[in-house]
Amino acid sequence: MSTETTQRPVATGRLDGFFRITERGSTVAREVRGGFVTFFTMVYIVVLNPIILSGATDGSGLMIGGVADLEQSKLLVAVGTAVIAGITSILMGLVANFPIALAAGLGINGLIAGMVFTHAAEGITFADLMGLVVIEGVIILVLVLTGFRTAVFHAIPAPLKVAISVGIGLFIAFIGVIDAGFARRPTSPGSVPSELGIGGSLNGWPTLVFVFGVFLIAVLLIRKVKGAILIGIAAATVLAIVIEAVFQIGPRIFTDQGLQNPEAWSLTVPALPESITNTPDLGILGQFSLLGSFEKLGFVTAIMFVFSLLLADFFDTMGTVVAIGTEAELLDEEGNPPNTERILVVDSVAAIAGGAGGVSSNTSYIESAAGVEEGARTGLASVVTGVLFLLATFLAPLFAVVPSEAAAPALVIVGFLMMMQVKNIDWDNMEVALPAFLTIVLMPFTYNITVGIGAGFIAWVLIKIARGHARQVHPLLWIVTAFFVIYFIKTPLENILT
Repeated sequence: MSTETTQRPVATGRLDGFFRITERGSTVAREVRGGFVTFFTMVYIVVLNPIILSGATDGSGLMIGGVADLEQSKLLVAVGTAVIAGITSILMGLVANFPIALAAGLGINGLIAGMVFTHAAEGITFADLMGLVVIEGVIILVLVLTGFRTAVFHAIPAPLKVAISVGIGLFIAFIGVIDAGFARRPTSPGSVPSELGIGGSLNGWPTLVFVFGVFLIAVLLIRKVKGAILIGIAAATVLAIVIEAVFQIGPRIFTDQGLQNPEAWSLTVPALPESITNTPDLGILGQFSLLGSFEKLGFVTAIMFVFSLLLADFFDTMGTVVAIGTEAELLDEEGNPPNTERILVVDSVAAIAGGAGGVSSNTSYIESAAGVEEGARTGLASVVTGVLFLLATFLAPLFAVVPSEAAAPALVIVGFLMMMQVKNIDWDNMEVALPAFLTIVLMPFTYNITVGIGAGFIAWVLIKIARGHARQVHPLLWIVTAFFVIYFIKTPLENILT
């Protein structure tokens, strides 16, 4: 009998010991690098969230932030977005020790903007809707603390966990090519929903920056260069700045006549700022009304809105955590990450913080996979990302230099790496293959992680019933599947109830 024993790696200091860096096979340098990469792949939210939420006037006649000036509204949302993202990301790192960062959730902010547009005549305000976000976050937190959310997480069949990870990989790759304009919605009516570039052709310097970034990162990864993704983002940004300085391309502009200057930069025009610092205005924080929506929208409409937020937050996070944990090789034999309950508690608190901060529910970001691919394995990377978000409130002009065309290549490459897990699905078993397929394809097809997960759950249960294997379905999956059925028909159901 061998007398050898497996010894756990010994921590080399307090920082190492606290985050278990050596134990997870990482280094401080990798964690810091991963935190930077995650930040640069998701800092676009500081620019995008104001675009989504600002501009529309609510029932009070004011824009989000309680102001009438568009630029002031955008600045308030940008600062608030960065502050809440910074605090919640740091919290995730310190409390849950997991390499995932948080920020205002895409989709949820669009839902809020749509509700304002639809119900402004009824007097609804942004503060009222942020109050519903707080309520939803409190409900999610209660579900975690009672063990229900964690139990559902553990009840998800292993094949569906793999499919969720693969589907998210395809989804973020799709986000990357769309954000870069490599693929986009055609301008001519009645045509296909998405096409290559403009009119089926790659046009414009920004597209060249994206293609350059993708191939540079790919080559660096193949050659096993450390910091490949961060180097790719930085090099693409430098190229973008040079191109803009020479050709003065400017931004894409949407007018009543449609898209103008389609070959230009999609979101951020890359140019060296006149100043790299600014004084942040925190005036938007605390702008929420807990019960205002119930008075103005009615109980049923307000509850259905909370339910929509609840399902999105509940399962988007689960899918993201599984995907990040898989990529970081942190999942146990049942496909569960370490500190699951702590991760879910922080994510729930982030939803509350986003509503209380007036900038929409904050949630875990799948872009964190870029940092994981760069080597991040612990919460130190999340702390680094959070600190950078807080610095962004003072250095917004500097961080705003990075265009989406330079950051999007990281999403495409990471999407590819996550898609490689598809080989772990048993495609010869129809009971597994069909739910997995629906989970994977419906995420990018609907631009919604929750829809993909819901379709997979429903298909899994229905196929088990059809095959006479209903007893194999975990009891919690019956409950969750019923919730998803309600989620998919919520609009006609709301019409019936009201």
